[in-house]
Amino acid sequence: MKTYLIVLSLLALLGLHRQAQTDVATLSPENNPKQFNTTNMKLGAFSLSLSVKDLQTSKDFYENLGFTVLAGSFEQNYFILKNENALIGIFHGMFEGNIMTFNPGWDESGQNTESFEDVRQIQQHLKAQGIKLETEVGESGSGPGSFMVKDPDGNIIYIDQHR
Repeated sequence: MKTYLIVLSLLALLGLHRQAQTDVATLSPENNPKQFNTTNMKLGAFSLSLSVKDLQTSKDFYENLGFTVLAGSFEQNYFILKNENALIGIFHGMFEGNIMTFNPGWDESGQNTESFEDVRQIQQHLKAQGIKLETEVGESGSGPGSFMVKDPDGNIIYIDQHR
């Protein structure tokens, strides 16, 4: 925004105010989605999915940090833990490494949200932006589905819709 105002001021000083408004408008985020991401996608609840060596030890550790169990069990090899709006999933033997997870259609309490972007819409948007997907969800239909993408640093992002 600061750059926008500086450029507008400089062009106006040169007597090009009308042209400045047109030129700078084309540089603004609203008119240049490739350069700026202005899409307000509703990705849903965010959690960090951690691959853990010992489920009991990790559960105890996070409970000592004030987290409480929201879902999961030892039999399922995972727990979803919550502390205020923060969510952490601890998983044993289900995947390697840690994953950032978004759940379209859910809030941070695992409750359905009134409106949300379908996982297929999110996938379509990312593909249109030229972002390579690691896995994809079928583009037809609706309901549950998921896909994975890596950020520029190789971190895995999992978009996982349950409804």
